[in-house]
Amino acid sequence: MQLALHGYFRSSASWRVRIALAWKQLPYTYVPVSLLKDGGEHLSDAYRAINPLQAVPTLVVDGKPLSESLAIIEFLEETCPEPALLPREPFARAQARRIAESINAGMQPLQNLRVLRKLDQDWQVGDDGKKAWAAHFNLVGLRALERLVQGSAGRYCVGDAVSVADLCLAPQLYGARRFGVDVTAFPTLLRIEAALMELTAFADAVPAKQPDCPPGQA
Repeated sequence: MQLALHGYFRSSASWRVRIALAWKQLPYTYVPVSLLKDGGEHLSDAYRAINPLQAVPTLVVDGKPLSESLAIIEFLEETCPEPALLPREPFARAQARRIAESINAGMQPLQNLRVLRKLDQDWQVGDDGKKAWAAHFNLVGLRALERLVQGSAGRYCVGDAVSVADLCLAPQLYGARRFGVDVTAFPTLLRIEAALMELTAFADAVPAKQPDCPPGQA
């Protein structure tokens, strides 16, 4: 299976897929897609040809493009089931998906670059306003997540095995910090994050270690 990941170093959705590929030890070619250069390379006609939504990431599998990070991770789980990223027990499996979707649908889109740009375009909120907006929705989401994982956490979000929930949590905490959120109020999430960062697949996927990360911009 030939894989090419089109992504951006600081995109949390791209980050999730990087972790998944590393976790399953799947080699891939990395194709950087800058969200800033020349107004955004993701907005080019060439990129739209593989991802009509013009978002990252896109994983090209044997020449066929697949987008949306959780759909990509589900594909990898089905085609390369070990090591697993979804628990086998049905309720735990649903809980992992629940936590992942709480981040993927309930938090990350509200801090998305195109949302922040539109916010400023229509209401001229400026950089401070965009940061406050993103911080607010990160804070709301992290409060919910702290309570949510307390019912299922072991070493990681769902028991003692890494799951798709953890792939979403680590990048989201990074994003929250970027927008000035004080994450010390979430000890369970921070404990899980610390455990995750001991794993090579997570440590190597951070923005600072990506080839398209400009010096000093991680």
